[in-house]
Amino acid sequence: MLSNFVESLPYPSEMVALVRYYLFRQSTMVDISTWSKTKQRCYYFLKLTSGSFADIIMDLDPKLRDLVCIFYLCLRGMDTIEDDMTLPINKKVPMLRSFYKKIGQRDGPDEKDRQLLVEFDVVIEEFLLLPNECQEIIINVTKQMGNGMADFVSISTRDKYSVITLKDFDKYCYYVAGLVGIGISDLFNSVGATIPDTTKNFDTIISMGIFLQKLNILRDFVEDLNENRKFWPKEIWGQYVSEIEDLKLIENKQKALNCLSDMVLNTLLHAPDCLNYLIQLDDPGIFSFAATPLVMGYSTLTFTFKNYDSYSKVLKIRKGEGAKLFFRCTSMSEVAKLFFEYTQIIISKNNDSQDPNFAKINDICEQIIQQCKENIINLDN
Repeated sequence: MLSNFVESLPYPSEMVALVRYYLFRQSTMVDISTWSKTKQRCYYFLKLTSGSFADIIMDLDPKLRDLVCIFYLCLRGMDTIEDDMTLPINKKVPMLRSFYKKIGQRDGPDEKDRQLLVEFDVVIEEFLLLPNECQEIIINVTKQMGNGMADFVSISTRDKYSVITLKDFDKYCYYVAGLVGIGISDLFNSVGATIPDTTKNFDTIISMGIFLQKLNILRDFVEDLNENRKFWPKEIWGQYVSEIEDLKLIENKQKALNCLSDMVLNTLLHAPDCLNYLIQLDDPGIFSFAATPLVMGYSTLTFTFKNYDSYSKVLKIRKGEGAKLFFRCTSMSEVAKLFFEYTQIIISKNNDSQDPNFAKINDICEQIIQQCKENIINLDN
């Protein structure tokens, strides 16, 4: 906590926001003393594995909060299997494809299958308390995601890189994040929450999830590469270097920056869909739940753009800046202003006309700015 304040010392408004945020968290802390031990343990794992996202989930209405918690933990368990690079592929693939069958069984995954899942039985106990319709939604998404993950893991047995084309990139992000958005939308609709119809907004919801996943992949380049995970599409980085590891070589700095611009451009293309979805949300709690990760992510994208440090460490915005953003994610007008502000920063950083992505980045940024101006009331020019 102290390090967060030290980091924000040069920014007084962030210091104020941090104090306000910590006081807010203290005042809204949920009393879990009356919860079952399994439910308490689930929320412990939620905090342990999701970090600040757990706080956003805790702000939801209790009936929605529990759904998202269990849904997240089910998918997180499967994601742990996918990320374990010590697990032989001939074992990993069937584990991913069959994981959906385990979440409804009290004996759960075998001990050898668990990694993070040593206590997955507590998740199963809480899962079985959910309405049948909600269980079916979670199982369906888990099945689709597991098969998608397994498909990409299988590709790595035939090719050094499992994500080759932009189509592959979108498909992978669809499986690991787009489906999450669909699942949450279906879960909320199933319990009568005020939320747009999933079917009518299917493509927009998918695009929003893909946006968040591409941000993660962009940000986690070094961490993933160190674990021999390579998610950047070869169709992009292959234009600049022969092997993806070569992006880290100092003699390739300009090529690496241009490649980074290409990745940022590919992510920016989904920003309009994020705004199109958010403007449909009427429930304040659900709006903040959806808007906060998108705004935080867009801020991180702006920080990453043209930042060569992306190739040496995982870039994150300051906690103080995050606190300021949290308190502004309360209305569509405020969120549009934030997108507007950060898009202007991207334009100001896009100052190298020799970058092959220069014109396209300006074009999509102008589209985002125009979308904010046209569709959001009370937006300052």
